[in-house]
Amino acid sequence: MTDVLFLRSDELADLGTAAEYVDWVREGYASHGNSGSAEPRTKLVSGDPPGMCTGYLAILPEVGGMGGYTYAAGFGDEDVHLALPLFDAESGRMVAMLDGASMNPFKTGAVGALGVDELAREDASTCAVIGSGTQARGQLRAAATVRDFETVRVYSPTEENREAFAETFDERLDADVSAADSSGDAIADADVVITATKASDPVFHDHELPDGAHVTAVGQYDRGKQEIPPETVARATYVPDLRERALQDAGAFLHALDGGLIDEDHVHAELGEVVAGHEPGRTSDDEITVFDSGGTGIETVAAAWYLYQRADEQGLGEPIEFTPGSQAWTDE
Repeated sequence: MTDVLFLRSDELADLGTAAEYVDWVREGYASHGNSGSAEPRTKLVSGDPPGMCTGYLAILPEVGGMGGYTYAAGFGDEDVHLALPLFDAESGRMVAMLDGASMNPFKTGAVGALGVDELAREDASTCAVIGSGTQARGQLRAAATVRDFETVRVYSPTEENREAFAETFDERLDADVSAADSSGDAIADADVVITATKASDPVFHDHELPDGAHVTAVGQYDRGKQEIPPETVARATYVPDLRERALQDAGAFLHALDGGLIDEDHVHAELGEVVAGHEPGRTSDDEITVFDSGGTGIETVAAAWYLYQRADEQGLGEPIEFTPGSQAWTDE
């Protein structure tokens, strides 16, 4: 039998700060850029009952871990449960099983912030956030650890939601955080724009985006999700988390491709190639940059590996037994 450490979500909740998650995810993308491997998610869709089952995989040799992330959504359930098996990248031994609920917004925010850190201007001080849900909150919380924002403007179609978001972060951050009446007002003169919505159509107009801005888009995980304008993709230095994912399900990129605004070579580099120093990020103050974050196993495995190590050091978790496959074979 093999002892595997089961870690509950509540045990993981306070094991890492937003800044630490960014550091962990940075190491994951550097590992991927140098010697790792990852695939875009596999998504299986059911029509009756409606729902999807999806999963991600990554091997990160320089971090030390490998594994994946799987969950189902829909199918009559009113929620989602995030299961994360973690393996040692050298021995192949399964070392942990994590309940990924509490880490999910942190690791997703961290990769968005990493995109900001690699592609936004160093002197970026004004941030616009479009969206006010859990993902938007995680994105801003993490982005504020890599740039010293002085002004943050948030827009969400529901006034009550954007006002509540602004009030929360005005108390939490050193920046002046306020609600905007429109997405155009939010992104006016913005150095960094974060879009974290479920929108099927662009949430701002391309002509409203200032020269020199960086956009981190986290809601473009399906062909039907076109959170940013295809014209913005076309004029930007475009960096996705994975090149293959951009061609599979990055909505605005595919819309720009279908419309003849770009070709497949428009992908400047994967994020890991930029983080590892193999490709440049921003090269001028006036260029538009876009980081398209649709979710990969890279940030998931990287964050999980460091959480597992920290939990193990603190004696957290409960050992559970897994039967090795070799013991399942008999001559009977």
